[in-house]
Amino acid sequence: MKTRTIVILLLCMMFSVGASAYQSKKDMERIERLLVEATKLPKDSNLMLHFGKQFLGVPYVAHTLDRNTVEETLTINTSELDCTTFVENVLALTLCAKRGETKFSDFENQLQQIRYRNGKVEYTRRLHYFTFWIEDNVRMGYVTKVESQYMPFTAVQRVKVDYMTKHVKDYAMLSAHPEWLGGIKEMESIITGNFFRYIPKKNINNSNILRQTIKDGDIIAILTKKKGLDTSHIGIAVWQKDGLHLMNASSIHKKVVIEPMVLQKYMDKHPSQIGIRLCRVAELKKN
Repeated sequence: MKTRTIVILLLCMMFSVGASAYQSKKDMERIERLLVEATKLPKDSNLMLHFGKQFLGVPYVAHTLDRNTVEETLTINTSELDCTTFVENVLALTLCAKRGETKFSDFENQLQQIRYRNGKVEYTRRLHYFTFWIEDNVRMGYVTKVESQYMPFTAVQRVKVDYMTKHVKDYAMLSAHPEWLGGIKEMESIITGNFFRYIPKKNINNSNILRQTIKDGDIIAILTKKKGLDTSHIGIAVWQKDGLHLMNASSIHKKVVIEPMVLQKYMDKHPSQIGIRLCRVAELKKN
């Protein structure tokens, strides 16, 4: 009986009843420390780069959002990151810091709005496809698209996504809840058929026009020609002397790194990667 009571108490610590959130005390302390430290930074600091670098060396672990297959929860795990959770955590920290917020609850609320359509914690409202992620976060005013009809945006992607509904077994949560399949199909149908201009791989060089187009801290979505998917990887732009690099939670390096290779060379090693789309943290609205 005593053991059972301890287990229940531990579960209560990990899952907050109201927000249906999962996190550890370590996560809470890390987030609040980072937000407090950010209040001391110069006003012109690049917060996306600053917060991104705070996670360098954190282990890459896939599927951290799908360990609990019973119900969808707002998972906050800063000790293990995949490419999407890395970017989401950095963006949530950046937006909180821009507003001068320093409480974990502020970060928690912001992350929920970033990760879920209309901020509602449901599996079918999690923004699984990054095209949908961009559209929803633009709508919410958290990011803006970086795109143009001119150089270097010389290619067009026609989105056609159905990978999740055709590979259900690859998704533990969806396999456990086949009744959610309809919601995922709806998400796929909303973005399928849309066209977006993008920067093809051949244009990702060390030119003046690219340096003017892509800024440090921009979110980079790597597009793929793999059937049923829109993107295959995401990260944060980092300019160095030799060109554009990607700060990302890397499955190759097994941790968060600034990729040693320039992005074009990195993408050349992945034939299915065709180019990139971009978005940038939105400016705060003045009252």
